[in-house]
Amino acid sequence: MSLRFFIDQCVPNSIIQTLHDAGHEVLVLGDYIPIESPDIAVIAKAQELHAILVSLNGDFADIVTYPPSAYQGIISIQLRNHPEIIAQLMARLTEYLSLHDSGEYYRGKLLIVEVYRIRVRE
Repeated sequence: MSLRFFIDQCVPNSIIQTLHDAGHEVLVLGDYIPIESPDIAVIAKAQELHAILVSLNGDFADIVTYPPSAYQGIISIQLRNHPEIIAQLMARLTEYLSLHDSGEYYRGKLLIVEVYRIRVRE
């Protein structure tokens, strides 16, 4: 089953392409709102589009500011200025997505994607 993702402006094209190649619907921020939009507008647009937000922006991993229960789903990719780990991160994420292929699964969850693990916060 295909998932629907709303991709923040900070996400590299290689991540976008990997999600697309895995058969998911990928909606890119710049096609919907200005790229300099504030975080609250970004997550609101993801909600409006019924999409899981994918971002490198660490602000979205703050469960106090963005409590997962209030959103369709948030995936925070922990790249930390190391583009050489994108392939490893995406291998881990695409494997996880294939095991959990229902959009409903992600509702109310924050996934923090790291090279060696994916942490799920609710």
